Amino acid sequence: MASKNDLLYRDLIIVNELGLHARSAAKLAKTAQSADKGVWLEAGGQRVDAKQILDLLTLGAAQGMAIRIGVDAPEDMPILLELVALINSGFGE
Repeated sequence: MASKNDLLYRDLIIVNELGLHARSAAKLAKTAQSADKGVWLEAGGQRVDAKQILDLLTLGAAQGMAIRIGVDAPEDMPILLELVALINSGFGE
């Protein structure tokens, strides 16, 4: 059985007061674009391309909302961990 560290996704909560707004979505997308393969984010039953700012904004992810963020390939795990740290830090805001 795979351990949590082997999973290609993480479940998180949006912690910053303004939620996933334009500035935070831009930070997230810029980091995601470093990945070689796909990066996605799920919230409210929607799954979007995390490399696209507009896709991220369509989620309307507010503070306290549960999200799942993942990568399509194991070689992009360092990017996933960067994204987790970014989200958990409230996007540095």
